[in-house]
Amino acid sequence: MGGLDSGDQQGRKTQASSPDTQQLLGEIWDLWIFSGVRMSLQWTAVATFLYAEVFFLLLLCIPFISPKRWNKIFKSRIVQTIALYGNTWFMVAIVILIFLFIDAIREARKYSVSETVDPSNHPTAIEHIHMKLFRAQRNEYIAGFALLLCLLLRRVATLLSQQASLMASNEAFKKQAEGASNAAKKYMEENELLQEVK
Repeated sequence: MGGLDSGDQQGRKTQASSPDTQQLLGEIWDLWIFSGVRMSLQWTAVATFLYAEVFFLLLLCIPFISPKRWNKIFKSRIVQTIALYGNTWFMVAIVILIFLFIDAIREARKYSVSETVDPSNHPTAIEHIHMKLFRAQRNEYIAGFALLLCLLLRRVATLLSQQASLMASNEAFKKQAEGASNAAKKYMEENELLQEVK
């Protein structure tokens, strides 16, 4: 029994120390380390952008800040200076997010096929593929939601500005109608006085 165990251990050692397995493990390690660092910085930036979008969208949806106040903020000098180049930066952000979203979809499709790997030859390959698939799917969701919120944020800001201008024009029309009704009442009273005098 002890001889069988030692023979089994020797077989495992020779299998683990074979050049192909060591080369594969080395490649997996290098891939995991280097691509993990590069991708984590890239996707950390995208995730931070997503969190900032969520914060600003929730800020725009606060009910006790009126659209007039938002319109004043949007028309302030600082925001106007930012908005001067905002259209260009918005289009650049959309293009970058679209490319990242397409790349994440491609990565998810690449790692979703795990039947081609033989688990008897490479026992850690399945776990590695599942880890890569999880990362690719996570990145797909991050890029997709960042792209969606980027469009939503712009639309909500536009709608708030339009609502504020509509409210201002509505107040102007209301004042104009009140002035016209007051003038009509005044003319009617003067007309009645003139008829009484006659």
